[in-house]
Formats: sequence, C-alpha cells, structure tokens
Amino acid sequence: MLDIFNNNAFGVTSLTDAVNEMKYQPTRINDMGLFRASRITTTSISIERIGNTLQLVKPSPRGGPGETRDRPKRSMKSFSVPHFQRDWAVYADEVQGVREMGKENAVRTVQGVVADRMGEQLDDFALTEEHARLGAVKGVITYADGDTLNLFSEFGVAQHAEINFDLANKKDGDLRKACVDVIRLERKYLGAVGFRHVHAFCGDDFFDALLKNPEVRATYEGWSEAKILRESYVGANRGENPIFEFGGIVFENYGEIDDEGVGVKTAKCHLFPMGVPNLFRTYYAPADYIETVNTRGKRLYSKQMRMRNDKGVDGEMQSNALQLCTRPKTLLKAKMAA
Repeated sequence: MLDIFNNNAFGVTSLTDAVNEMKYQPTRINDMGLFRASRITTTSISIERIGNTLQLVKPSPRGGPGETRDRPKRSMKSFSVPHFQRDWAVYADEVQGVREMGKENAVRTVQGVVADRMGEQLDDFALTEEHARLGAVKGVITYADGDTLNLFSEFGVAQHAEINFDLANKKDGDLRKACVDVIRLERKYLGAVGFRHVHAFCGDDFFDALLKNPEVRATYEGWSEAKILRESYVGANRGENPIFEFGGIVFENYGEIDDEGVGVKTAKCHLFPMGVPNLFRTYYAPADYIETVNTRGKRLYSKQMRMRNDKGVDGEMQSNALQLCTRPKTLLKAKMAA
C-alpha cells in the first residue's frame, strides 16, 4: 500500500515545492513588503557596521597643519538562524481504499491526504513569521519557548526613551509637535540615509484615542478627508487594519492577533521609518537535510519518511528564518498618557 510514497512526488524537493506554493493566511507585515528576504547557504550571518557620523571641520591657522578626521569604527556581529520544526504523520489506514491497483491517479489522491496534513501547519508557520517580524519592528523578538533576541543589546545601542503622546490634550498644536519630534528623531538616527515617512503600529486604545483627539478631528473636519473620521482608514495599502495619516506619520491599528501574544499592546505604539534600504531583513537558511547542504535556503521545507513496519509515513515541516532590523536605534516606542 505504501509503495506509493516512493514516488518522486513525495520526495523532499517535490514536497518543499508544494508547500511553498500553498496559499497561507496573509499577514500584514508580509503584505507591506517591509522585509527584504535573502536565501543564504549557511546557518548564520554576520553584519558589519561602520560608523558614519558627520564631523564639523575646525578652523586652523593658514599655512599650518590641519586637523585629522576621526576614522569610523568597524564592528562585526554574528547571528545564528533559528530552526522551527513541526512534525506530521499519515497512517496507512488514512489512505486505505483511495486507489486501485495500477491506477495512475493514485499519486494525486494520496497527495491530497499529505497536502491536508501539511496545510494544517501553514497558518502556524505564518503566525510564527509574523510574530518574529513584528518583534524585529519593536526591537525585541520573543520566541514561543520564551527565548528573546534583543536587537538593541546585540547592536550595542540604547532605545530612545518612550515617547508620551498626550492624546487627551486639547491644546492645539501639541500633537502635531509630538509627530514632528518623532520625524526629527528618525532623521537624527538615520543620518545621511533618507526615508519616505514614519509608520506606526498602534494598539487598539492608542488608535481610538488618536481618532478622538480634538486636533486630529479639527484637521479633517470640513474637508473631503473627513471620511477618515467616519471610516478610520484610507489608502490602498491599508490591508484589514484601520489606518490614516496625521502630522507626517501613518498610524495603523495593528492590535492583537488571536490572543496568542502577537500584536501591539493596547496603549502602546511602535514607530519606524519607511523607505530605508535594508532596514528590515529576513534570512532563510537551508534545512538540516543531506540534500540541502550548501544550498540556498527556502522559506519552508517539508519531508516524509516511512514509519517502522510500514504503518504509515512520518513527515515534518520546517523553517530556518532570522528576522532582523539592522538599525534598531530608529525603532521608537510611544504610549498614550494615562
């Protein structure tokens, strides 16, 4: 019965191709295209940082020696790519009676059983990737086993003090001034590197208070954009989340996902620059199989092997993915005043 699994359709290459072609639950950060993915042939990566601060030239006596410019410091940081794996199984009884001897459609029929089993894992892998990427946006990635990757300490920088958005303040101009201060901070931390705008992932309470803020409402009332106050979103790139722009910042209500600890706390907001080359990176490493040694990594892999006594097949799905922000100093955190 299980000789069918010797077919090439059930090899690591075919199963991996199949799982990467499957539709998985869309996620906001993936839809935004925020992370640039690279397929690497190793299980770790190294990032070199070179300081590039502008320096004023001091006046010097004519005919005398000039000053010497301070040379930028170089630093190298290595990161291991974490390994994520889920096991699955298909038993002989599950495919009993699905084919007749010599029928060529048997492979396709059993493939459906295998695809169902692999499909059960896809949403969890998508959620895992989204959670890690959101952690990279916040600056601290927390994995399901409780381990963390603190990008601030890894790169030797301190996060800017939490910014207080007094959203209940009725004084005109204060909220816009707070937004301008955020933009100025990003410009300071990016130096000569340009960016398009600042984006913010907001918790539910933060976003609701922002919409109710008198300064926000006064800005949009009387204009065609007043629909924002009714619909709480604009733009083709909003996804499923409410989103609008104020003070040069695009505020998006990210919220929580399925009570899994994935998301933004209700009274918090995380801000980051958009349009910065290589700011957010994903590195896919190869699977831990003989046939994938020194090959370029893929987002997901799947493989199957016979059970003892031919009771069925054991399978697994795995991902080897590292999510990073290469300039964690630009990751700002804000809160709404109590």
